[in-house]
Amino acid sequence: MKKVGLVMRKIQFTEAQGPRVFADRLKEISKEFGVDIVFISPERHVSGYDWVPGYEHEKGDLVNYDIVLDQIYSQNIDHVIYTVSGFTYLKMFLKNSVLFPHSFPDLALTGYEMMKPFYQIVDKAIVQTDFLKREMNTNFGIEDVTVIPIGFSEQLAEKHYNPSQIVDNRILWIGRDEENRRPDLVLEYARQNPDKEVYMVFGGVRYKESMKKYDIPNNVKLQFALTQDEVFSLMNSAKVYWSSSKFDTFAMPLTEALAMGKIVVKPEHPCYDHISSKHSFAGNEKNWFELVNMAVGSNQKVSTENREYAFGKFSSKVMKEGYKNFFDKWLAN
Repeated sequence: MKKVGLVMRKIQFTEAQGPRVFADRLKEISKEFGVDIVFISPERHVSGYDWVPGYEHEKGDLVNYDIVLDQIYSQNIDHVIYTVSGFTYLKMFLKNSVLFPHSFPDLALTGYEMMKPFYQIVDKAIVQTDFLKREMNTNFGIEDVTVIPIGFSEQLAEKHYNPSQIVDNRILWIGRDEENRRPDLVLEYARQNPDKEVYMVFGGVRYKESMKKYDIPNNVKLQFALTQDEVFSLMNSAKVYWSSSKFDTFAMPLTEALAMGKIVVKPEHPCYDHISSKHSFAGNEKNWFELVNMAVGSNQKVSTENREYAFGKFSSKVMKEGYKNFFDKWLAN
């Protein structure tokens, strides 16, 4: 089998969130066409929390290059996918290195200015949406960009799909305790709407501690580090899925929500344009509470249109086809 290195931060590999789900899925589907995805990460932690001054992620990545390169060379790897901009300079050591960004220098994100310089050296990327492909070209002149979504598990979407289990007043939100995800808005919504049941799911156990700074209303249920099985089971029981983030590179839970036939309320930022189906509604913090209430109050219990759209656009099958075509060309170098 041909080895391909997947370079991510240690914390991305350890948390039950998008990067780890992507890594596991990529490893699994790549086996089918003879590619062994080798996980590579620094042993040194930079920071356990988001953007601690002096320990910003990109700075930390730079001081971890020795560890990462040692792992790459010891495995005789010459093709690498890296998911964070701090490892952009792998290109200086490995000609065949490609960026698959889990973050992007957008004004809405913390660390925007720090990320920008790293993108000046990128010449090849895989992104999850057409929006990011355009942004790569417009902002950084990167022309060699392939769009491949992170596919959801069709198996889980079939296994857990049961509209009879939907709780009519249940709203689901999945994110992190970070400013750009706006968990404060969700808590305020719950406070103003005590008749609603709001589930907030966080990918890491570390958020148990950080969420203690909030006054949590009685109608909010906090969940931490759920497995994919548990996420899909909980997703099935909710009537509405709500995303309140300022920016996302893909928004995996939104595609999973579509796949489970949820009514979706999302931000109106163009990075969410791919979440575009009959029962997905875009808004902002001025009207989100009203949109969520209208979605909860809708006679529509489940959206088969959203489900069909997701299976056609974002399934694991679509992801597999995308990577097979990409690897066929890239690994020939």
